[in-house]
Amino acid sequence: MSPRGTSKATTRRGHEPDLSVERALVSPGALLACVDEVGRGSLAGPVSVGLVIIDPHAGDAPVGIRDSKDLSAHARQALIAAIEDWVVAGAVGHASAEEIDAHGIVPALRLAGHRAWTAALAALAASAAGDASAAAVENGRPSAPSAILLDGSHDWFTPQLLDALTHAPDDDLAEVTAPVTTRVKADRDCAGVGAASVLAKVERDAIMDALDRDHPGFGWAQNKGYGTAAHKEAIQTMGAGVYHRRTWHLGA
Repeated sequence: MSPRGTSKATTRRGHEPDLSVERALVSPGALLACVDEVGRGSLAGPVSVGLVIIDPHAGDAPVGIRDSKDLSAHARQALIAAIEDWVVAGAVGHASAEEIDAHGIVPALRLAGHRAWTAALAALAASAAGDASAAAVENGRPSAPSAILLDGSHDWFTPQLLDALTHAPDDDLAEVTAPVTTRVKADRDCAGVGAASVLAKVERDAIMDALDRDHPGFGWAQNKGYGTAAHKEAIQTMGAGVYHRRTWHLGA
């Protein structure tokens, strides 16, 4: 598989997600970052990117991991502790509706992804500092992932020339140097990417639940900001709120 190539997943009906793709991407002992996004098609709220750093050769993934869309809210929440125990590090990054309006969805995805990358590397460093014998320590410093596995067919994660314009200087984002491999339906077939999708979905859903309490009437606790008929009707009745993506077709 080419480091920056796209591999189309075949239909694997009834197949449990596993680590076969992840293990093919890195050598034993090397770390891999697995990435997935949620909220890309929503009319309101952030776009959120989950990222987990794993050693895919160190053991099997927790039982029950799936693409977050294929799990109930209860099942996703029940997996969080097992995922956090399994991964070397993990984080979720967000880009706000305002940032999506200002820069477009793809730069916003990349911004959220790089925030997740930065937070996960910080967690990796903190973990390694607490365990000098950790496999992730090389020459006194934690090693970054040597590759990135991204769900989908388009590499929106790799830094672009104009990205300096899309984030505030105080973001202090970590450099992304690892090669990206994209894979269609990786969230379905690859346990590492499934884990990233679950983390992102649970955290973003909690954000939308909180926004619904503070800005009632749009049904965000139920629709999570997506364009359901009831949500669009509420926009027509109440007008778009501050957490709506105003450059999008809101049906108002």
